[in-house]
Amino acid sequence: MTRSPEWAGRARVVMLGKPECHLCEDAWGTIERVTGELGESRAREWLDDVGEADREEYWDKVPVTFVDGRRHDFWRVGEDRLRAALGG
Repeated sequence: MTRSPEWAGRARVVMLGKPECHLCEDAWGTIERVTGELGESRAREWLDDVGEADREEYWDKVPVTFVDGRRHDFWRVGEDRLRAALGG
């Protein structure tokens, strides 16, 4: 996929996930902690709410994290790696 999804720019950090996904909940906890400490915006998108092309691209990679509208990570969120991407 060469383009960034439009919804990925909704906040400084956007996580694409699905309900009842333990990896998504773990990732969201890390995102909340880091963005809260650094004063950065965050948003969560659900796989069911994005377009078909994005569902096909990301369904087997959730949670997928985007920073500044670009894909940053998938499956897990590393706290140090996220902080570095945010300049913190």
